[in-house]
Amino acid sequence: MSPRRSYDQYCSAARALDLVGDRWTLLIVRELLAGPRRYTDLHADLPGVSTDVLASRLKEMERDGLATRRRLPPPGAAYVYELTPRGRELLPVLQALGTWGARELGERRPTDAVRAHWFALPLLRALEGEGVLEVQLEEGEFHLHVGAEEGPVYGDGPAPGPADARLVMDAATCEAVARGELALPDAVRDGRVTVTGEGTLAKALREA
Repeated sequence: MSPRRSYDQYCSAARALDLVGDRWTLLIVRELLAGPRRYTDLHADLPGVSTDVLASRLKEMERDGLATRRRLPPPGAAYVYELTPRGRELLPVLQALGTWGARELGERRPTDAVRAHWFALPLLRALEGEGVLEVQLEEGEFHLHVGAEEGPVYGDGPAPGPADARLVMDAATCEAVARGELALPDAVRDGRVTVTGEGTLAKALREA
């Protein structure tokens, strides 16, 4: 592994970019916010990254204390990568970056890859309170851990246990929320988002 490059500037922003400014690093963090992930799963959900670059970035993240690698106990017996507490602190950074970049989304291009769970962080910004929320889109299903202070922030597929609320919406509505053009409570009131469930999250969305 090559030595870490540095801007050699006594500035906190420059020091942060020394750690996470390389191409793909923050997107790897985005994926690991879902919890432990195998290398093959990370590669599948980061279309465009080469195997060499992904392996290099993961090693750098381990070296810099942002991620760790561990072996699952049998019958899994696979190695997984997961964020350290220091790496998890990048969640608000990614959320702020997503807010800033929302205006760049525009219409989806034919060449754009998409995964349902890439909408998790924009939706998480739009929610308050605590609980587990399931989201059904045309591209697939994922769940959010709203207000979670540790552990996964989101995950693919249905929630591992009972969900406090379930949202169903089409791609256009979800994209409008992600771009900041449509507030989630307004989408619920307009009938563009269907809310089911009796948890506090569901009641708050219906009553907003």
